[in-house]
Amino acid sequence: MSTPTKIITRFAPSPTGFLHIGGARTALFNWLFSRKMGGEFHLRIEDTDRQRSTDDATQAILDGMDWLGLHHDGEIIYQHSRAERHVQVAKALLDANHAYKCYCNPQELETLRTTARERGHAFRSPWRASPDADAPKDKPFTIRFRVPEGETVINDEVQGNITWHNKEFDDLVLLRADGTPTYMLAVVVDDHDMGITHVIRGDDHLINAGRQSQIYNALEWTPPVFAHVPLIHGPDGKKLSKRHGALGVEAYQAMGYLPDGLRNYLLKLGWSKGDQDIYLGKSAIEVFDLKGINSSPARLDFDKMDHINGAHMMDMADHDLLELALPFIAKDYGSVSETHKTRLIAAMPSLKQRASTLKQISEQAAYLMLLRPLSITGKAKKALKSDNLILLESLTNRLKPIEDSLWTEHHILAEIKAFVDVQGIGFGKIGQPARAALTAGTPSPDLALVFALLGKDEAIGRLNDVIKNK
Repeated sequence: MSTPTKIITRFAPSPTGFLHIGGARTALFNWLFSRKMGGEFHLRIEDTDRQRSTDDATQAILDGMDWLGLHHDGEIIYQHSRAERHVQVAKALLDANHAYKCYCNPQELETLRTTARERGHAFRSPWRASPDADAPKDKPFTIRFRVPEGETVINDEVQGNITWHNKEFDDLVLLRADGTPTYMLAVVVDDHDMGITHVIRGDDHLINAGRQSQIYNALEWTPPVFAHVPLIHGPDGKKLSKRHGALGVEAYQAMGYLPDGLRNYLLKLGWSKGDQDIYLGKSAIEVFDLKGINSSPARLDFDKMDHINGAHMMDMADHDLLELALPFIAKDYGSVSETHKTRLIAAMPSLKQRASTLKQISEQAAYLMLLRPLSITGKAKKALKSDNLILLESLTNRLKPIEDSLWTEHHILAEIKAFVDVQGIGFGKIGQPARAALTAGTPSPDLALVFALLGKDEAIGRLNDVIKNK
């Protein structure tokens, strides 16, 4: 087969729920491959099952794709809108004797299937060999594909060469008794009409590739290149399920992962090229290929997810990262004033060093958001015993004369070191009560940096609030 002039891939989710993390990875691989090859990436909503498909689920998928930055080319294809074309192809298969009408009712089908299973062979309807003259009048029927004799072979880009004996395949339904097309027919017709050159999807669809290849061959259409990716497993090696935690992309967004960070992690969840883990900017597009997809299932590793996301946060400009973190900060602490923003942007280099997600940035920023007087309890309050408060007052009196222009981490640290030398105490003796007074025991960086980031007025004010209770 000649190499196609343009690579065209697609992501084709069923709108029955959120954008699953496995589906997001499938979309990512298709998007990366098309972008790497200078091709197109299309989105098709496979909503032929009208009872289970919902508008809310469709919107959840679109929102998830948009947040991840996996933008599609052209218009979205809604599969149910193409039902007339699907019916046309089914009738063409019928006319060419690649399909037949089956008049079995549900009870008859159940009996026939049970018998076939007991005998160890695939389902074949008794109507497969019946001439049209024997067809009953005014009785509903389905149109079934006539599985050919012989074997079906595909050369999968991930799984390798796979061969099935056709006697293992049921004669599947193409059109239901109500005249609506089934998924298996619609996928083939839509992929062909959309010019899809590569179908990259989960290996739970591997057997479908065999069935769909038979339909392609019957229609004398060239099948796409298949690449079936092993599914994602939980950390325990079992199939990913709710017991492993968040399954939907929106949940990871709510936990404070960056879209770039999650994309990078999903890339590494089943694909590799050397030992590199971090792919910033467009570097993933530049190196992605189908050969790098692993043939064994990948396991979720939340520590690695955090590591990769943290690397992307470190790479971001502080102002941009603050904009993304602000909704989390506002949710945790209420309104964010301009004064708070000034502190936060100054603190961002230290905040992102101690965090792996936007939510963790908010947690690390607690000491910057506290309102005076601080509510100090527990272990922090115990550090503020009377003799420590006397030391704090002496330290405060030493720090007050520092000019605003010299209120820096380096200068403050020098003053604290000089203070403990004069007092003949260890750093911890003053460090613990000072940290309690300034942070109320919330997470914080080095003490001198806390002083500097709070600013002189706020830091001295917090110290005075506790000193007056001595």
